[in-house]
Amino acid sequence: MDAGLVSPAELDARLERVRERMRAAELTGLVVADPANIFYLSGYNAWSFYTPQILFVPLEGTPVLAMREMDALGAHRTAVRYADDVLGYPETLVHRPDAHPMQWVAEQLRDRGFARPGRVGFEGDAHFFAVRSFLALRDGIPEWELVESRELVNWVRLVKSDFEIAQMRRAGRVASEAMRAAVAAIEEGRPLNEIAADVMAAQARGVEGADGDYPAIVPMFLYGDGADTPHLTWTAERFGAGEAVSIELAGVHHRYHTPLARSVSLGTPSRELDRLAGATVEGLNAALAELKPGNTPADVTRAWDAVLARYGLEKKSRLGYSIGVGFPPDWGERTVSIRADDQTVLEENMTFHVIAGMWMTGYGFEVSESIRVAPGGADVLTDAPRKLIVKED
Repeated sequence: MDAGLVSPAELDARLERVRERMRAAELTGLVVADPANIFYLSGYNAWSFYTPQILFVPLEGTPVLAMREMDALGAHRTAVRYADDVLGYPETLVHRPDAHPMQWVAEQLRDRGFARPGRVGFEGDAHFFAVRSFLALRDGIPEWELVESRELVNWVRLVKSDFEIAQMRRAGRVASEAMRAAVAAIEEGRPLNEIAADVMAAQARGVEGADGDYPAIVPMFLYGDGADTPHLTWTAERFGAGEAVSIELAGVHHRYHTPLARSVSLGTPSRELDRLAGATVEGLNAALAELKPGNTPADVTRAWDAVLARYGLEKKSRLGYSIGVGFPPDWGERTVSIRADDQTVLEENMTFHVIAGMWMTGYGFEVSESIRVAPGGADVLTDAPRKLIVKED
């Protein structure tokens, strides 16, 4: 088997952990619609999630994949489990106002004996589980009591296996190379979209021993005055001398994401930016030291806040979030956040993107690390200078 592919044994262990949580929640079934969770449980990986697709997980018996017929025919190309008997709904059901694919799927599940009364969880916050999908299943199998699963599979994903950590380390190598490509591409007069092109090429190319994959989020470029606004992408504006940019990107390997953010100044930075960078890096270092088993995100945030307070600074947004498998439009797991009110007890092999983003007025600074929770503090999965990177113009 390809070293980059998950083993059937690991998938079976993941399924059992999901079922343990299902039993605790008194669920007889689970409708999995998040493509990251479908991938996590089956290995299925294709850009097919823009049309309705699910993995139905019964408490007992074999899970069932259901998707568009043209995708079902090739599911065995990537799915390690459950590809032998995929339900493929007819093409005539795609984008119809008077019918829905999940009506057909409900009928198929009924024919297979899954329409028994019981509590069935659904992923109400999954980006690709549309309201019409929910309504079609509700009406098609009224025996089910559909209940919000509250990110059940996502919480199972929180603690990574050794295989997953290895995948994220490979993704970290890709991220590090993509960031080096970004810094190298910055030149006075060069358009931001050309710099972005170099970054995306590096993301796809990967590095020796770690092929690249497409990211759940495109590279972000917070340039010039726009550096005070998170989640901007790029324009054709040309890079000017004395300007700065914050770049946030991810290395991806077989859907595992390792994000990385750095800020770059072309020429001598302003005094305000230089001071902000120093305080932010100091705070990030303090936070990373607290990312060890037994601590909580609140402990990590407290260390960060203490440093910022000495500089008269404050960050209202969260400091980080759990990461792992990612599909568009997000690489986060939607579970643990690094903030003052999160009391989750950290365990070894949890993984986080710790993003110290400080967005002021007219300027900003970002520095982030993707890390593994380890006994001595954060085990950093990337390799980039942890500072404001100054490039001579």
